[in-house]
Amino acid sequence: MKAKSLFFLITILTLVSTAPAQNMTLQKVLDRIDASSPKFHDVQADIAVDLYTAIVQEHEMQKGMTAFRRQGASMEMVTHLASASGQPVAQLLCKNDQLDYYQPPPASQETIFAAGSNRGEWDSLLATGFGATAQDLTSQWNITFQGMEAIDGTQTAKLELVSKQASFRDNFSQLTLWIDLSRDISLKQIFLQPDGDSRTVTYSHIRYNTHLPDSLFTLHVAKDTQIVHR
Repeated sequence: MKAKSLFFLITILTLVSTAPAQNMTLQKVLDRIDASSPKFHDVQADIAVDLYTAIVQEHEMQKGMTAFRRQGASMEMVTHLASASGQPVAQLLCKNDQLDYYQPPPASQETIFAAGSNRGEWDSLLATGFGATAQDLTSQWNITFQGMEAIDGTQTAKLELVSKQASFRDNFSQLTLWIDLSRDISLKQIFLQPDGDSRTVTYSHIRYNTHLPDSLFTLHVAKDTQIVHR
């Protein structure tokens, strides 16, 4: 009898824990995103990146660190990437109306892209998956809710996003996000290109709202690096 009672209790708890996911809709997901978005200030995480080349069916693995923080109405981002063996591959910094893309030796080049009149679009794209509001998302994307899914034990909303801008679709036909609705942050992202290539990013060891220092949002550029402005 005790065993039956325990089984009954586990069954009830399972039903209670899964009921919200079963009843979830896109509108409810967006409502929860709006509730969590104002709480987002910054996030830092370790990342694993799987670069898939469709024509040769090969995967290239990278690893690194990324961080996002909200500065007034703008978003700042920094990412450090290394190969699977630990060799530095690239650094990216989005700050002060520009995107810096640094390739360490032997390339030794820093390419600086100015946001110009596109800054609003940049902020919206950076915020996608990290503190974006429902308005941010629906203004830029056609969104399909694909259900709730657990990532490393955390329930996430799986969203399929297709950009409303043809220029973006030329590069990325689809973006899939797995969003932790309680913190309004992505735990996984897949960027799919029209040719079948893809970029899958998973986030771990997440540090949420820890008041990240200014020193984190810098690039470590070697001497004699060639600087190119675009």
